[in-house]
Amino acid sequence: MNDRTELFTIGQLAHRTGLPVRTIRFWSDIGVVPPTCRSAGGYRLYDAEAAARLDLVRTLRELGLDLDTVRRVLRGKGTVADLAGAHADALDAEIRILQLRRAVLRSVARRGSTTEEMRLMHKLSRLSAQERQRVIDDFVDQAFAGLAPDAPGTHIARSMRQMPAELPDDPTTEQVDAWVELAELVADEAFQQRVRQMAVTGAEPVEQRPYDPAPVLEHAGGAVAAGIAPGSAEGGAVLGRIVDAATPADERVRLADQLETFTDRRVERYWQLMGIINGRPPFPSSAPAFEWFIAALRATAA
Repeated sequence: MNDRTELFTIGQLAHRTGLPVRTIRFWSDIGVVPPTCRSAGGYRLYDAEAAARLDLVRTLRELGLDLDTVRRVLRGKGTVADLAGAHADALDAEIRILQLRRAVLRSVARRGSTTEEMRLMHKLSRLSAQERQRVIDDFVDQAFAGLAPDAPGTHIARSMRQMPAELPDDPTTEQVDAWVELAELVADEAFQQRVRQMAVTGAEPVEQRPYDPAPVLEHAGGAVAAGIAPGSAEGGAVLGRIVDAATPADERVRLADQLETFTDRRVERYWQLMGIINGRPPFPSSAPAFEWFIAALRATAA
């Protein structure tokens, strides 16, 4: 008897393939690897072709294909190449999810997160890329509802919507932390109203005298770093390097009001968080310098 005609019992087939008898019996019962015939005593017997089929089933299962997919291959309803490609795509998606969950766990461990933070982080880790972008889109839609599409202030909305908020496939703990903070920020009603105030005010025509932000960042920023009070004599000298000393009090108040509308640490933080998520280099905060400048303008206009 040669390999083509030799028959094997389940025990012999298990020894030949290294598979447990119970696994071969189960696959045989469900018709994935049916016996070639039965012995006079009713025992299942398998030929070399059945053994080869068994090897194929084991390989497909080890690759992660479910039994229904294996049946499709064996029945010729799908090529191994096609099904392997589809399965590889599914594995890619699963790997991305696992990488994100790993980053979430690392972030939880590093931060010592509260139960509520863990709940939010777990929820974010389960959102699809489209659902995460929807978080931002819903915030923008709500904050800018009713504004004309071509209104000047809506450039803020366009910028917020166009910058991708998608985490990379293998995010760092800093990027996960940024996503958690961002999700909390855009869900805050006060923040939504603040952004809307900026958009509405920016959409209104206002006669304004242009100013150069560079001196504000340089001189007011330096004053903040040095701990100089905006209303002090030294603060007045610093202010004189930013605006003309002859600027009338009402103009100083108008400029302070304008700057106050568009100066907000949380709005600036939104862009910082977006930068972290998108892997961009961090940028220093400019809000403290402008807050100092606003306070100095009001102090000298009094």
